[in-house]
Amino acid sequence: MSAKVILRKGQGREFKSGGLWIYDNEIDRVEGGFENGDIVELHDFDDFFLGYGFINENSKIRVRMMSRKKENLVTDELIETRVRNAWEYRKAVMADYCDEYLKGDDALTRLSCRLIFGEADFLPGITIDKFSDVLVIESLALGTDRMKDKILDACKRVLLEDGVKIRGIYERSDAKVRELEGLERTKGFIGESFDTKVLIEENGVKYYVDVENGQKTGFFLDQKFNRQSIRGLCKGKRVLDCFTHTGSFALNAAAGGAASVLGVDASDLGCEQARENAALNGLENIASFECADVFELLPDLEKKGEKFDVVILDPPAFTKSRASIKKATTGYKEINLRGMRLVKNGGYLATCSCSHFMDEELFLKTIADAARDAHKRLRQVEFRQQAADHPILWGGAASYYLKFVIFQVCDEM
Repeated sequence: MSAKVILRKGQGREFKSGGLWIYDNEIDRVEGGFENGDIVELHDFDDFFLGYGFINENSKIRVRMMSRKKENLVTDELIETRVRNAWEYRKAVMADYCDEYLKGDDALTRLSCRLIFGEADFLPGITIDKFSDVLVIESLALGTDRMKDKILDACKRVLLEDGVKIRGIYERSDAKVRELEGLERTKGFIGESFDTKVLIEENGVKYYVDVENGQKTGFFLDQKFNRQSIRGLCKGKRVLDCFTHTGSFALNAAAGGAASVLGVDASDLGCEQARENAALNGLENIASFECADVFELLPDLEKKGEKFDVVILDPPAFTKSRASIKKATTGYKEINLRGMRLVKNGGYLATCSCSHFMDEELFLKTIADAARDAHKRLRQVEFRQQAADHPILWGGAASYYLKFVIFQVCDEM
C-alpha cells in the first residue's frame, strides 16, 4: 500500500480549486514509508481521499498530483491516456492553422507545437515540444522524471497512429530549478543521435531550431499567433524588435511587408541564428540584427533621435520568483518607457511578459506607469495570451504566464 499524506485542516486550497500542487507547509503528517518520487495517496484532515501524486521531500512543492479519482491509479495505461488526450487536443486547436499554413498529407508531421505542457496536461513537471519530427523534453520534477521514458514511448506510439514518425529525441533538462527537486541538470540524446539543427516552419516562415544550444528547448512556440498578429501593422514600416532571440518577431514583420527591421539581442549565438534564418527566407535585405544590451541600446537610440513605426518588446522573464518581483517590475517599466519614446506619434508598441509572477494586473499597471512617465497616451489594439497548444489550467496559476499587448502610442494632446 502506498504511503498516505494527510493535509492539515483547511489546507490544500489551490489543489481543491483545480491546481495540482501540495506545498510542504500544508501537510500535517505522512503515514507509511516511501522514497522520494514514489506515488502516495493524498487525504484531507478527516481522511477523505483526494487523489494520487508524487512525493518529494527535497521540494517545497511536496506532492505533485496525478489523479483525483480512486480508480485512476498511476499506471502505464493512465500515462498513455494523458498523452493521447494531449495530442488529440493539439490536433483540434491547431486544425485551422494546419489547413492554412501546413497544407498536405504530412501537415501533422511538419506541425511544431507544445505536445505536453506539464500540469496543464495532467503530467506535472514535464514539458515536451514537437519540432516537426523531433521531440525535445524538459523534465523538472522527480516523479515524472522517473517515468519520462514511458511518457516518451507513449508519445511515439500515439503520434505514429497519425503517421507521424519521430526520428529523434533530445533532452534539455538543464534548468537550475531541477536542483530544487534534488535532481542533477542534464542534456543529451535519448536514443539515436541526429542533427540537432532542426528545420521547422511557422506562419510560413522557416527557422533552424538549435535544440542542443538554444534557449530552453530551442524555440519559443508560445508566441506563434502573436507573431502572426503584428504582420499587418508592419507593412511598409520601420520596425525595431527587441530581445529578438533567433529573429522570430523580426522575420514575421519582414514577411508582413516591413520596409526595414532591426532585431536586437544580447546573445551572439541568437543574432547569428537570426541572420541565418533571415537568409533562409530571403529576408536578409529587410531584417538586420545587432548584438547589444537592450537596456543600453534603447537610451542610445533615443539620444540619436531615432524613431520607429513599430517597436516590439519580447523580453525574457525578469523574475522567476515572488521575491524578485519588485526588481522585475522596474525592468519592465524601463523597457516599456524607452520603447514608447522610440515610437513615432501614432505608431505601435507590441509588448509582453512571460513570467507568471508578473500577473496580468501588475503587468498592465506597469505599462500604464511607463506611459505616464513617458508622457504618452495608449490606445489598446489587442490583448493576447500564449498559443492554444500551451493551455491555461484554471486553478494552476503557473500555466498562465504569457501576456501580450499591442498599443497605438500617441503623443499627449
